[in-house]
Amino acid sequence: MKNKNHARIKPFRKTEHRPIKKSVRAAINAKMTTFKVPTNVQREDTIIGPVTMRQLIICAVGGAITYIIYVALAKKYYAEIWLIPVTISAILTATFAFVKVHGMTFIQFLLYLAEYMLLPRKRVFVKGAGDIFVSNTLHPGTQSKKEEKKEIKAKKSIDELVQIMDGKGVIKKPS
Repeated sequence: MKNKNHARIKPFRKTEHRPIKKSVRAAINAKMTTFKVPTNVQREDTIIGPVTMRQLIICAVGGAITYIIYVALAKKYYAEIWLIPVTISAILTATFAFVKVHGMTFIQFLLYLAEYMLLPRKRVFVKGAGDIFVSNTLHPGTQSKKEEKKEIKAKKSIDELVQIMDGKGVIKKPS
């Protein structure tokens, strides 16, 4: 006796392609998500429009200093007097925040300028005059040997002190 439903079921063949369910496909795609990799990591992130966080902080600090100057001078003096220091402070703030010279911020430019002015213009090479840098990665065993020698010396000096204390100040030579 054959079941009538048995005739309706198709046998699965290995060559036959079964469609993948949408939930399984979504799970596979979730595991293989793509991420955007930043290409220019030297560029600062912008906060508001083209203004970066550094520029925003400089403007906030400079604005606070400008406001303090204004409040201190506006009560006692006319506009002709307080306008000059307030304007100078505002211009310096804008310069430090937004001006770039040769691709450097204005602060970096001033620091390089100070370094250029302070260091000698002509530099002379003198062989062996600089500090010698010895890396521990090239000679990893040398560090531990030096430490062992220091420990042995320290132990010897402690033993000598014990002998001095035991001999009430008289140094006894071991026989």
